[in-house]
Amino acid sequence: MTTFKMYKSTGENELFVPVSSDQLQPHAPELETTTILLDDKLSYQEMDGFGASFTDSSAYLINQILNEEQRDELMSRLFHPEKGIGLSVIRNPMGASDYARTVYSYNDMPEQQTDAELTQFSIAHDEEDVIPLTQQALGLNPELKLFASPWSAPGWMKTSGSMITGQLKTQWYPVYAEYFVKYIQAYREHGLPIHAITPQNEALYEPGHYPGMLMPAEAQADFIKNHLKPAFVRNDIQTKILCYDHNWDQPDYPLTVLEQAGEEVDGVAWHWYGGDASAQTKVYEAFAGKEMHFTEGSGGEWIPPFEQAFSNVIRTGIQILRNYSKSFVLWNMALDENNGPTVPGFGRSTCRGIVQVNQQTKELMYTLDYYALAHFSALIRPKAVRIESTSNNDGIYSVAFKNVDGSVALVLFNDGEAMGNVQVQLRDDVLMKFQLESKSVLSILITDV
Repeated sequence: MTTFKMYKSTGENELFVPVSSDQLQPHAPELETTTILLDDKLSYQEMDGFGASFTDSSAYLINQILNEEQRDELMSRLFHPEKGIGLSVIRNPMGASDYARTVYSYNDMPEQQTDAELTQFSIAHDEEDVIPLTQQALGLNPELKLFASPWSAPGWMKTSGSMITGQLKTQWYPVYAEYFVKYIQAYREHGLPIHAITPQNEALYEPGHYPGMLMPAEAQADFIKNHLKPAFVRNDIQTKILCYDHNWDQPDYPLTVLEQAGEEVDGVAWHWYGGDASAQTKVYEAFAGKEMHFTEGSGGEWIPPFEQAFSNVIRTGIQILRNYSKSFVLWNMALDENNGPTVPGFGRSTCRGIVQVNQQTKELMYTLDYYALAHFSALIRPKAVRIESTSNNDGIYSVAFKNVDGSVALVLFNDGEAMGNVQVQLRDDVLMKFQLESKSVLSILITDV
């Protein structure tokens, strides 16, 4: 007998609420019916999962501001597959990002000094907050995959002499490749295997007020092909290399890297701050067999009203998955009441975390991003395979996956302005009929189909 486990969000006061078939609005004959047609004979990418980032700021807030009871409850609600929403991807910055309390790398040197042998390399900074939390997350969810991305090489390797602005000097390409090796080996010693890295976060952006590093496509291809991948091979490192790690609006960058270093590149990482998700499919189709990953998207005050903000994460998340992405990773796991901490000199922050940790009151609040991720992560589990789902109504978005246990996870979003009938059909069998309110989300886990 087919059974349904469902969660619904209809607004700020009803987020990811369990519902039964009896609680759904009944099918209304006078309304037009949208048919969501599922076909598990047509399959696409396999999922690694959903998640966010333990930035320095996030890890500090969770590990040092929250008390032990709050922290354990939060970590369980984030990562445990049954007691929580089962997040299964973490993307950790390698060194400082914009969301860090200080500017640091794993090999900082006094001005005018270099360290060609990396004798001063140390991940001691991460051992305070980032590593203990990542270890706890892996303990809660053994299927967790770890990604890592640097915002900048150590300043002494760069044209600017600083972690802010500049490019990597070609003379330091071999040493920077060893920097990645040492990072991966150090994390492995803590029981944390790094599944994938990118050579550079947002390689086309050179911020003047936080760590960053310009890395043109040709430079990235050279670095990967002639230095990074050979260093991995020499050290028997299986970590995947994803190129680009930037916005959808510049697909020529990953296309160039794949043309020039395709054998050494496992896939492409994307962000949502420009363009649209169809860029992922463009690159996927040009280079069959290369993985697509969505590694960063932040919500924030630039889409302030709740409904638009929540809808944006759901709508865009569905599009990301429908365009071959194996992961859907938001940005900061936690920020405080001022959307920080940020690096000194950053200015006003408008980003939103998955949770908010108030540094003054120690209060913990789950934001809309937590509940948006829940609609995907709690039902679409690691190794789930996307199956065909079509809608005869452009206003009702859908994406569907078949889990390893045979269950089918379906996420529906009514982006229209009115309530409408929905009929879910698996090939020739009608599974259920109901009404779906405007701007509401319904996630359905269908078992014994």
